Amino acid sequence: MAALKPVADGIAATLGSFCEVVVHDFRRPQHSVVAIAGSVTGRTVGGSMSEIGMGILARGDAAEDQLNYITRTPGGKLVKSSTMVLRDSAGTVFGALCVNLDITAVHQVGSLIGQLAGVQDPVAVPTTTFGNDIDSVVDALVDTHQLRHTKPWNALDRDERLRLFARLDADGVFAVRGAPQRVAERLGISRASAYNYLAQARSAPPGPAPDGAAQEPDDPNGERT
Repeated sequence: MAALKPVADGIAATLGSFCEVVVHDFRRPQHSVVAIAGSVTGRTVGGSMSEIGMGILARGDAAEDQLNYITRTPGGKLVKSSTMVLRDSAGTVFGALCVNLDITAVHQVGSLIGQLAGVQDPVAVPTTTFGNDIDSVVDALVDTHQLRHTKPWNALDRDERLRLFARLDADGVFAVRGAPQRVAERLGISRASAYNYLAQARSAPPGPAPDGAAQEPDDPNGERT
């Protein structure tokens, strides 16, 4: 990690003020940023990983580099990024080196030229949560998955609830310490309920509930929350 700090400084100095280089230590996901050069996402040392980093963390040693992807920050910046996975001599993933370029101005010029030429804008770019607080990233992932159902938690059936927890688990949410409690608060359920749904989602893929079957209670003790 110490050896990568001057590398980050050198890349950022070479590419200029629109570049940010971040070194992540996946062994401390709540505060994974151990070095940063430049400022695009507004994070500082001790900040958290984004949804992209959590997804890589979830894939463990099977993770692959994510190159030349484009996201948008909540503040509206358009960011082109590459995330290179860091491995030790045994092949174990322990971190990542990320290069973020603010291409907002370039995109605006390209969009203007495209409009003049009669070319439509490209498809919408997904928003990525960059911040120093891992809770905001967890909240964003929960909200994103819940919005896909187009209905609130209390209107989801058992199968839909298990799918939501399975997707959050696949995105690396539960690799973060304290995440079940945070997810529970975001969904308005108890922590015991969150652990229960997570255990069920991990034990077997959710299948369709039989017609007329009663929905399982939110709590292992039968209490609805």
